[in-house]
Amino acid sequence: MVTASQVMELRKKTGAGMMECKKALTEADGNEEKAIEILQKRGIMKAEKKAGRVAAEGLVASYISDDKKVGALVEVNSETDFVAQNAEFKDFVNDIAKQVALNNPSDVDALLAETSISDSTKTVKDVLTNKISKIGENLTIRRFVRYETDGIVGTYIHGEGKIGVLVDMTNSDETLAKDICMQIAAASPEFVNEADVPADRLDKEKEILKAQAMNEGKPEAIAEKIVMGRLGKFYGEICLVDQAFVKNPDQKVKDLLKEHNATVNKFARFEKGEGIEKKEENFAEEVAKQLK
Repeated sequence: MVTASQVMELRKKTGAGMMECKKALTEADGNEEKAIEILQKRGIMKAEKKAGRVAAEGLVASYISDDKKVGALVEVNSETDFVAQNAEFKDFVNDIAKQVALNNPSDVDALLAETSISDSTKTVKDVLTNKISKIGENLTIRRFVRYETDGIVGTYIHGEGKIGVLVDMTNSDETLAKDICMQIAAASPEFVNEADVPADRLDKEKEILKAQAMNEGKPEAIAEKIVMGRLGKFYGEICLVDQAFVKNPDQKVKDLLKEHNATVNKFARFEKGEGIEKKEENFAEEVAKQLK
């Protein structure tokens, strides 16, 4: 006979539902260890079933070491924004950011194989699988970046985890680093400076600008000169240092950096769900299906 206190104790340890706990204990003849194993197996089956569903919501989070020399930026996806606001999910994402910063895994697969910093008895993959089972949605650790520097690592998270930025700078303080991160979040540059723009990307832009000038009736020789003038606007859109500073549009970012004798070495900008094709769902239909 399974008692209510046994069910409650199992629920406390596993986070599974009351009925699931009762069924597992009944099958295990009241043996808690066997019941946990049953729930784990069922949880893994549920997690595998959910793994095919599109996870395009979620959170971007960061972690910076106390000395500001190491930092990490991660994106972990969920199926719904509702789950992204769940405190347990937020804690999990923050743990992943810290794990990346501390352990420096080579890629997501290496990260998943590591022992979790939140539970030394499990791998990160095991913890993720348990979260999928408990939360009831497909969750994926999509990507991360880690910086280690002799300068300073700065970060900024916008919109409760919608956009995250990580920057590696030299001769900077926390205030300037945060301003640069906010610039990157708002203006979405692709490169630090003109030298970082790939040659093929630049050649393609020159080709487009030249065609535009010639379509305006300009002779080829004049069109080529016009191209050089218009490249400034192109660089101002995609290169961080050539952008107008969002806090003072009369000033270029390069001028702000020069004032502080500071340099941006590299940056990363993650926007939650960017590039993931979302499945359009009819919420009313989904509710009706659940009720049936």
